[in-house]
Amino acid sequence: MRPSLRLMAAGLSLLFASLTHADEQVITALHAFPPSLIYTQSFLEFVDDVNEEGKGVIRIDVLGGPEVIGLSQQPYAVRNGVVDMAYTAASFYAGTLPERDALISSNTNAIHARQSGGIDLLNRIHQRKMDVFYLGWFDSGIKYNLYTINKPVVNDQGDLALPSLRLRSNPVYDAFFTDYLKAQPISLPTTDVYSALERSVVNATGWTQIGMNDLGWNKFLRYRIDPAFYSTDMGVIVNLESWNALSDDARRILQDVAIRHERDSALRFAKAATEQQRQLEANGMTPFKLDPAAADRYLRAAREASWRRMKRYMEHQPGGLSHYQDLIEKFNDPAVDAGKDAADTARSTTR
Repeated sequence: MRPSLRLMAAGLSLLFASLTHADEQVITALHAFPPSLIYTQSFLEFVDDVNEEGKGVIRIDVLGGPEVIGLSQQPYAVRNGVVDMAYTAASFYAGTLPERDALISSNTNAIHARQSGGIDLLNRIHQRKMDVFYLGWFDSGIKYNLYTINKPVVNDQGDLALPSLRLRSNPVYDAFFTDYLKAQPISLPTTDVYSALERSVVNATGWTQIGMNDLGWNKFLRYRIDPAFYSTDMGVIVNLESWNALSDDARRILQDVAIRHERDSALRFAKAATEQQRQLEANGMTPFKLDPAAADRYLRAAREASWRRMKRYMEHQPGGLSHYQDLIEKFNDPAVDAGKDAADTARSTTR
């Protein structure tokens, strides 16, 4: 090929690449937690998958985490169009969307809730109340435990009796801790808990079954109270105007990858929870198991506290309790209540 033709071909190639790049739609995103945390790493894997499958169509540009916008302000930054997307806990916008308690009180995970229509229902509620598109419930099915520095004690009935508890809480489980434990929890963001434990500002906290090693809290916390309760409520929301501005192909890629990530992360995190709890025990964490009757009361109190809170706030908002029972049914699997493990149920639905 003559030099002039080579130059022309190179110029056309660059022009085509430029036009392709110009057609690629870009959305900005934030994540609630620091990059070192396993939850953030999961979200970044989702971003990588979208960017790989969406080349030339859609790209997610991650701006950062709570150092950019505080974690509790991120959902409203998405609603107001400051950023297009956030990987965040629904608890951070519970005042606007109390239906988030359907996620927290769920006994199952996103695999079941996607098939039951629960996530589609929650998405419609998000669009109406928050002006955001609920893309997916990520890293679901992971439960919480109460972790303490000092050995827990129980009363004559076998229920927890923790009068000296200085309990760090957050919006996920504050209703349960207040109603059942009669505690006055101290609300602290995740980023402040290490120093609070170090300085004995708090001597107990709730946390999920994974990620404690990433945070370093296991340096102070020595007891894990069983059984585990509740479910994580991490998900991805997208500004509704930004979502509607995307091409059909871009929306399809985002939704397809999100649904796949819902399934994969639920199964992967279930295995991670078992392994990480085993590691904590190997490093000195002592399980403190409530007896069966007390454990049943403990779990029932947790779920009912969440349902009461959801009902109390829903009935004062437009639409009232129209979706209350439907949410409870779609986000709970009767097979789990009958004794079948949620992870086993999830695996059976994907075979």
